[in-house]
Formats: sequence, structure tokens, C-alpha cells
Amino acid sequence: MPSSKLYFEDFHIGRIFTLGPKTVSADEIVEFATEFDPQPMHLSEAAGKASILGGLSASGWHTSSMFMRMMIDSYLLASVSEGAPGIDVMEWRKPVLAGDTLKGRSTVEAARAMRSRPHIGIVTLNHELENQRGEIVLRSRNSIMFRRRDAEDAA
Repeated sequence: MPSSKLYFEDFHIGRIFTLGPKTVSADEIVEFATEFDPQPMHLSEAAGKASILGGLSASGWHTSSMFMRMMIDSYLLASVSEGAPGIDVMEWRKPVLAGDTLKGRSTVEAARAMRSRPHIGIVTLNHELENQRGEIVLRSRNSIMFRRRDAEDAA
């Protein structure tokens, strides 16, 4: 009987998962920044406009957190993920300003079974988020470990 969860075998090269949309409010930018990244351009519109960012802007870490939530909602909660060994690339390409709407995609770049843990496969994904103007605001690349559907056969 097929499982409704996504397993390693479901992450074929070229598969795309859509992310978002997510509209970013000024209040959430300030709330995140107040706790985690209290730089002026993340705390007030005036300071943001006086900076090179052009307005109240989300911290890069906030952008990364929103991106993570989009991955969770798109496919990670629907999978048998075992976590990630790290992030290879995280680029904040353009500021995310209050009122921006983000959307994007995660694309499977590679997939391989682990030799040391044959019941696990590693999937490498490339990610992009863009704003409502089609500008790339985040690029990322990382690997995620997923259980294999036929773990007994893999062992």
C-alpha cells in the first residue's frame, strides 16, 4: 500500500516543490528583529530608508526563517525527513521590505543513498525565493536526509 508521506525515492532529480506565497508585514519584521537582529534598518521605516536597503527590511535571518517555514509547509512535514547535515549556500540577494510577497521553489539537484546508513538517502536541493517584482531575494542550497521507502531492501 503506497504511503502518503514523501520518501527518498519521491525526490527525483528535477522535481520542483513550490514555496509560498507569504506576505511580510512591518510588524513581523520589527518583532523578529527586536528579538534576534536589532539593527536599526530592521526596527524602523525611517532607519531603513536612510540605509542602503531602501525601507524597513527583514533581517537576512528572518528571510531564512520564512524560507524554512515555506519548506516545512510545502514538503517537509509531508515527508519522512531525518533532518539536514547543514547548508552549503545561503545568499540574501535583495532586501525583503515590509509589504513584499515572497514565493519560490525548491528543485531537486541530486539524490544518493548513504553508504553508512543504507536506510537513509541524501537529497540535495536548490532553492530560490522571489518578491512580487520577480526579483530573487534568497538563493540557497542544502542537503536533507530522508528515510528510504524500502529500508529493509536497502540494508
